[in-house]
Amino acid sequence: MTDLRLPSDMAELRFALGEIVAQGREHAPYFTVLLSAKHGLTIQIDNREEHVVERTPSAGTVLSAFDGNTIYEKAISGFRQNEVQKAAQELVREARFADYTPSHEPQRSGDYSTTMQIDPADLSVEEKLDRCRELHRQLKGRDPRIVNVQVRYLELSEHAVFASQYADLAQRVQRLNLFLVVVVSGEDGQIQYDYTSKSGSAGWEVLTFTDEEIQQLVDNAIALLSAERIEPGEYQIITAPGVSGTICHESFGHGVETDMFLKQRARAAYFIDRTVGSDLVNIVDDPSRDGGYGSYFFDDEGRMASPTQIVENGIFRRGITDFYSATALNIPRSANGRRQDYSRKAYARMSNTYFEAGTSTLSDMLAQVDHGVYLDKWSSGMEDPQGWGIQVTCHYGHEIKAGQITNRVFTPIGISGYVPEVLQSVSAVSTGLELDAGTCGKGHKESLPVASGGPHLLLKARLG
Repeated sequence: MTDLRLPSDMAELRFALGEIVAQGREHAPYFTVLLSAKHGLTIQIDNREEHVVERTPSAGTVLSAFDGNTIYEKAISGFRQNEVQKAAQELVREARFADYTPSHEPQRSGDYSTTMQIDPADLSVEEKLDRCRELHRQLKGRDPRIVNVQVRYLELSEHAVFASQYADLAQRVQRLNLFLVVVVSGEDGQIQYDYTSKSGSAGWEVLTFTDEEIQQLVDNAIALLSAERIEPGEYQIITAPGVSGTICHESFGHGVETDMFLKQRARAAYFIDRTVGSDLVNIVDDPSRDGGYGSYFFDDEGRMASPTQIVENGIFRRGITDFYSATALNIPRSANGRRQDYSRKAYARMSNTYFEAGTSTLSDMLAQVDHGVYLDKWSSGMEDPQGWGIQVTCHYGHEIKAGQITNRVFTPIGISGYVPEVLQSVSAVSTGLELDAGTCGKGHKESLPVASGGPHLLLKARLG
């Protein structure tokens, strides 16, 4: 039996949801209830101080009614049955519903929980703090040029229950992210840094760093003290998985959220079933991916998680949807209706968005580059869904010469271009893929956990 560890008042209210849905459907053609509870913990340690901050918890109920044209909603804090029933009655009494027959949905029920070997709920805050302190200690004394070490631990816990005439679903999703930063200083006073992280929808077992990984982080930061600025121009480049993921997130993430199609803010809307990349390019958004930081079992509108093929062999097939945009555009739904919390509306949002793996090896890809750049690590990205321009800033990259990665380092490096031109230049895709955890906003708000990634890509782009 799945142990969801639901808050007691949420678990109690769940038993009454069938009756509340039935009462709502006496007036509304389509009626749903979402119970949502989220809380988290942040631990941050550097050379001067420690912070332990509990994320402000959110817990509340969303009642939704739909008549084919308009979604009517009412959100209330907490899970008190009498208040939820009263709010449901007010919602359907105040609305004027059009005549509408909702599309049939498959019946679905189940309880789902993140698979964990070491559940963070079983560790005390002091135990988590001690583990972070130990990592800080291991890094701090590695080299006399280290002037600061930061350890940041983020824990996000989510419980949700969704009920409709078709669904009785509950889930517990546990997300963890452990982020390490090393700051170094050179003889001339120059400051540089490097970072690494471990993350996933999982338990503490995924947050283990080897001694080699810790030493590599220090070595990378020190190497940046002698880094150069790159000469602007077009280069053959090989992107590391994290850089590939940032390109993916900015090009076929935000730009294919179909609520943007309704607002006529996305150029991608005019490219459905058209070529947008080389035939090696395949892009997927998959909230069902095991262990992904952006994973979940069903979205906030009761859609069971499954992968969406956004780009198939270079052809843009479809975007990702929330319930309203799928209905308004008359396109199939995907499981991407997500809310920041119970007090916010659902939007079409990414989950785990990535390039699928190919068949090349990294060594084969390097052999095709006489002179170019290996882009090791990303730092930020920006997208323009209307113009389909893309800008990705990489923290650093290494020179490739005669098929070999050299010790010559460049920092920072910017990638820019028109999305279809960048993706059509992809000439090789490696086996295997990796995902990086992130936090994504919708127009600089509506923050949600996501992941992006992919394999290594060989392509051409303008760097500067």
